[in-house]
Amino acid sequence: MRIFFNILLVILMFLAIASGIAKISLTPHDVEFFGSYGFTEPVLITFGCVQLLGGILLAFPKSRITGAAVVATTFAVSAVMLLMAGKYTVTLITLLFILASGFIIKKSHDLKTHVTDEI
Repeated sequence: MRIFFNILLVILMFLAIASGIAKISLTPHDVEFFGSYGFTEPVLITFGCVQLLGGILLAFPKSRITGAAVVATTFAVSAVMLLMAGKYTVTLITLLFILASGFIIKKSHDLKTHVTDEI
């Protein structure tokens, strides 16, 4: 289970960081897609910074729960827009990563509780 957790963690970190960088870099696809839902360039950059920060926070055990919550929230915002755009397959994949973030939160909480119980 630990190997699965670590693989999932790395995938989520990579996705959040890569997605954040794409938004901060104002890639044309992101500017067009998010712009169609009212995201101005400064808002898109801010959203990307939040997503990037969430991905970075996932790397550290003490901030992992917060990072996973931030990543899940940013992915949820994206999922709503993808659903509204009729991109059902990508929406489903995004929802799976939101569930994966929840799994990371649960397991990280369990690890913290287990360590606390032993002390």
